[in-house]
Amino acid sequence: MALTFPRSAFRHAVTTAFAMAIITGTAFSQPVYPAKPIHFIVPYLPGGTTDIVARTVGQKVSEKLGQPVIVENRAGAGGNVGMDAVAKAAPDGYTIGFGAISTNALNPHVYKAMAFDPRKDFAGISMLGYSTIVLEVPADTPIKSVADLVAFAKKNPGLTYGTAGAGTSMHLSGVLFAQTTQTDLTHVAYKGSNPAINDMIGGHIKVMFDNLPASLPHIQSGKLRALAVAGAARSPSLPDVPTLAEAGLKGYAVDPWFGVFGPAGMPPVVVQKLNQAFVEALAMPEVKEKLLRAGFTPKSSSAAELDALARAEYERLGKIARDAKMVAE
Repeated sequence: MALTFPRSAFRHAVTTAFAMAIITGTAFSQPVYPAKPIHFIVPYLPGGTTDIVARTVGQKVSEKLGQPVIVENRAGAGGNVGMDAVAKAAPDGYTIGFGAISTNALNPHVYKAMAFDPRKDFAGISMLGYSTIVLEVPADTPIKSVADLVAFAKKNPGLTYGTAGAGTSMHLSGVLFAQTTQTDLTHVAYKGSNPAINDMIGGHIKVMFDNLPASLPHIQSGKLRALAVAGAARSPSLPDVPTLAEAGLKGYAVDPWFGVFGPAGMPPVVVQKLNQAFVEALAMPEVKEKLLRAGFTPKSSSAAELDALARAEYERLGKIARDAKMVAE
C-alpha cells in the first residue's frame, strides 16, 4: 500500500528544506573572518611604546588568525589623526586601532576640536596593558633627585619640560607635577618620544616625562638619568628608581593604559574572535617577557571591560583636565 502525506505536511517539508538550502548556501558564500590582512593603526610615530607593543603582539595575533596584521603608524594631534581613521573605517574587523588613555579618555577634554567621540565611535576589543611614565633628565645635569628638580624649578620659573605630545598621559603627568610641587613649568610638545629624547641628549631640554619603553635603552646606557616613575608602584625595569609619591609627592600616580579598539558597530562574532587572539597573544610567555623587559606591563581584558574602563576614565580625566586648564590645539 502506498504511503501518503497530508498536503500541508508536504508543503512544510519543502519550505523547510528550501530555507535550509538558502541558509547553508549563504553560510558557505560568506568568507570566514579574517579572510584578508588586518590593518592595525598605531596613532603615534614609530619607535615609541605603542609601536613596540603593537608589533610584538600583532605578530602573534597574525599567527593565531592566519592573516597578516599590518601595523600602520598614523601620527598627529596627540593620536587623534590615527584613531579618527579607525572610527571612520568600515566596521568589518579589518581596521583596528591602538587606543590609549589619551585618545579614548583625555584628548576630548584637551583638544578644542575633535573629529570623533570615543564614547560612541569605538568598539572595545581588549586591553593591552599599562606603561610606566618616567621623569628623567640628562645624565650630565647636576639634578640627581626629585627634590633637586623641584628646587631648580622654583629658582627657574618657566622651566621647560618635553613630552611626546600635547594631551598625552606624559603631558598630564607634567601638569600634575607642577600642580603638586607648586612650580611654574612650560610644556614643550614633540611629535613623539624619539625627537624629544634626541633633544634631551643634545642638551636642548632639561626635563622630560616619557613612556618608559622609549627611554629605557638610553637610561640603561647612561645617557639619561631617571629621577622617578609616575605610577603607583615602582617599575620592575627600574627597581631602584622611586615613585614620585615615594619621592615626596604624596598621592601622585599616573598609570597610562592602552587597548585595542575597532569602529563602532562591529559584529559581535568578529569582536570575540579578535579578543580571543589578543588575549592569547598577551598570555604567551615570550610576549610577556619581551614587553616587561621593555618597561610595559601586559594585561588583557574582555571587550566589555575595556569599554567600561574607557567610559570611567573619560569622566575622571575630564575633571582633572578642566581643573588644570589643559588645552591643546
